[in-house]
Amino acid sequence: MRFIKCNAVALLIATGLISLASCGDKNNSQQIQQAPALSVLTVSESDATLDTSYPTTLEGENDVEIRPQVSGFLTKVHVDDGQRVTKGQVLFTIDQVQLQAAVEQAQAAVAVAQANVNTAQTNADNNKILLDKNIISASAYQTSLDALNAAKAQLNQAQAALTSARKNLSFTTVTAPVSGIVGSIPFKEGTLVSPSTLLTILSNNKDMQAYFSLNEKTILDLTNNGTRTLKEAADSLPEVSLQLATGAIYPYKGKITSISGVIDPATGSAQAKAIFPNPDGMLHSGNTGNILMPVTHTGTIEIPQNATFEVQDMKFVYVVGDSAKVHTRPITVAAQNDGKKYIVTSGLKPGDVIVTEGVGISVTDGMTITPKQQ
Repeated sequence: MRFIKCNAVALLIATGLISLASCGDKNNSQQIQQAPALSVLTVSESDATLDTSYPTTLEGENDVEIRPQVSGFLTKVHVDDGQRVTKGQVLFTIDQVQLQAAVEQAQAAVAVAQANVNTAQTNADNNKILLDKNIISASAYQTSLDALNAAKAQLNQAQAALTSARKNLSFTTVTAPVSGIVGSIPFKEGTLVSPSTLLTILSNNKDMQAYFSLNEKTILDLTNNGTRTLKEAADSLPEVSLQLATGAIYPYKGKITSISGVIDPATGSAQAKAIFPNPDGMLHSGNTGNILMPVTHTGTIEIPQNATFEVQDMKFVYVVGDSAKVHTRPITVAAQNDGKKYIVTSGLKPGDVIVTEGVGISVTDGMTITPKQQ
C-alpha cells in the first residue's frame, strides 16, 4: 500500500511539473506573439524631389482648318482619317466642269477684247497719218485714240476675269498648306460643299503644345513674390514629363515656354504652356494627360505613405519608443506628394524610428514589436 501511495504522489508531482512546463511554454508563446517582427525606418533629413501633377490637353503646333474656297460637289477624297501628309499634297478635288467652262469663256472674252484693241490701234495709227496730212481734224484723231483706250480697258477687264476664273479653277484642288496629320473627314465624295464647310483639320504635330493651369500661389512662388518676371520664371524651370492617359510616361521631356500674366478671376489660375517633341507622331491634338513638374525640397524628412494612417483628416505614424513599444504620433505633411511618399513638415525629427509594416492593419498603440531595420 505504501508503495502504491508513493507512486501516486510521484505521478501527481510529475503531472504538475508537466502542467507548469506547459503553462511556461504558453506564456513564452504569447510573448513571442505579442512582439511581432516588423520593418521600421530611422528618420533622417535629405533632399527630396517630388513631381507635381497638372491636368493637360494637347494641341498640335499648328491646327489648320481646311475649307474649300469655292462651292461644288466633292469628286475625289485623296486622303484618309489620321493620314500623315506633306505640304502641297492634294487632299480633295471639287467638281471642275463649271469652273473650267468659266475659264474657257474668259479666254474667249480676252481674245475678242484683244481683237478690238488691234482694230482700234490700226484706226488710230491711220488717223495719225491723215492728221499729219491735214486730211482729218484733230478731234477726229482724238476720237480714234479714245476708242483705242476703251478697247485696251476692256482687254484689261477681260484678262482680270480670266485670272479670276483660273484662280477659282485652281481652288477645286484643295492641297495641304502645311505638313501634318489629317483629322476626321465627315464628308464623302458627291457631297455639296461651300466655303463654310469644314472639310477636316490638319494638325501640324511635329511639336505638341501642352496647356495647363497654375494657381496664383504657385505663380507667386515661381516669381519669388513678383521679384522676377514670368518669362524668367519659365526659363528657370526644369524639364517636365508627360504622363499619358494610360498612366505611362511619354519618353521625351518637355519644356515650359510661357506662363500667362493674366489670372482668371473665376478659377484663380493662369494658363501655362509646355512644348514636347513628337518625332514619332505618337501624340495627337486632343490627347489628355498630366504634366509632371519636378520640385526639389532641401533638408526635408521624407517617409513612405504606407507608414501613415489617417483619423478624421489627421495623419499619424507609429513611433518606436523604449523597450520597442510603439505609440501613435500626429504629423503634418506637405500638400505636394508623388503618391508614394510624404514630406513631413512637423511631428517627426531626425533619429525617430517609425513602423513601416502593418500600419493600419495589425499595429496598435502600445504594442511591443521586434524592429527590423529597412
